[in-house]
Amino acid sequence: DPLSGHLFVFINRRATQMKVLYWDRTGFCLWAKRLEQGRFLSDWQNVTPREMDWTGLKMMLEGIEPGRLSKRYKGPKNAQ
Repeated sequence: DPLSGHLFVFINRRATQMKVLYWDRTGFCLWAKRLEQGRFLSDWQNVTPREMDWTGLKMMLEGIEPGRLSKRYKGPKNAQ
């Protein structure tokens, strides 16, 4: 169960791809997500290695950056 162990999250320099590495008792597993628009992080200046709970990771995957109140991208201007 990945929730009971440690997850290691890696984000590329453009902050458009995220990979999550964990051990599942039979070997390493790797999840990957690539964004079509927006970025996982808004500013690399404020990034520091830290521990995060499962809820924080789910929020990042959904586009909510911890400590930031706005979404990572805005929809097209003509969208309703």
